[in-house]
Amino acid sequence: MTAATEIPFARSEPGDDENERDALDAYSRSVIGVAEALSPSVANLRVTRRGRGGQVPAGAGSGVVLTPDGFLLTSAHVVSGRSPRRGRATFVDGRDFSFDIVGTDPLSDLAVLRADADDLIQATLGDAERLRPGQLVVAIGNPNGLAGSVTAGVVSALGRSLPARAGRAVRVIDNVIQTDAALNPGNSGGALADSAGRVIGVNTAVAGVGLGLAVPINGATRHVIGQLMSAGRVRRAYLGIAGGPRPLPPGGRRRFGERTGVEVVEVMADSPAERAGLRAEDLIVEVDGSPVAGVDDLQRLMVAERIGATVAVTLLRGARTVTLELVPAELRP
Repeated sequence: MTAATEIPFARSEPGDDENERDALDAYSRSVIGVAEALSPSVANLRVTRRGRGGQVPAGAGSGVVLTPDGFLLTSAHVVSGRSPRRGRATFVDGRDFSFDIVGTDPLSDLAVLRADADDLIQATLGDAERLRPGQLVVAIGNPNGLAGSVTAGVVSALGRSLPARAGRAVRVIDNVIQTDAALNPGNSGGALADSAGRVIGVNTAVAGVGLGLAVPINGATRHVIGQLMSAGRVRRAYLGIAGGPRPLPPGGRRRFGERTGVEVVEVMADSPAERAGLRAEDLIVEVDGSPVAGVDDLQRLMVAERIGATVAVTLLRGARTVTLELVPAELRP
């Protein structure tokens, strides 16, 4: 018989912080730093609704602290359903608070809650516009109820689109972040952070193994969050068309540059577009002088300030350039 071979391993003395730091590579230090800084700002959400026997479970997910006095950000689909208006938020330090739903916006899949607390640890919001493919990101949430779970990966792609629906209204969430950081049910509403611990996305969907999606934190979503906090809803203008991108013909390219426009596929009955005289096959190229290269451009221009205001829509109709005056109405799901 041969003697057992002893496998050497590193021993660390108690309090030997320098050796421990040396054992961690830069990647590990980055992920640990984000986890330690941000985990106290991510809550495990349990949503309830009124049932025959009182409050009954209606869903679960994660939320991110917006302000110390109790505002939380989560995904709209986490708190949607049959009138769930309350729930409980639990943090990694064991604290547990009740919350009310302040407002939801299914068309951006964002919602704002208000917890009964005044000393929460606020997360820092970043800017997803600065992200680059391959950049390190860290997801923190509560998959399958496992509080404070941390996964890491990279930004796999930027500029993805995600359809969203509210009643009869359908829009596209723009510039969605694709990541390979592992996401599972319960991660929705949790934080996707950069290596500095700034929240640059709200995890929203699992699209496959190694394929997660997050709603970006940028100028547009900050505007949505602000409206939800102050008014409990988001007001949007709408034209009343269905359309898609189409390249400009040669004459249009000479006048407007080499780009696409939005072809009108359908005009909704009794809509602002119908009243203004838009027709199927019209090719929209500008709204109030702002270029419209795709449906996302058109959506970004339909802000609350344009509800009831006259806007100039420039379009190509066959070989002609036509400008119509149109008064957008409020989009009501």
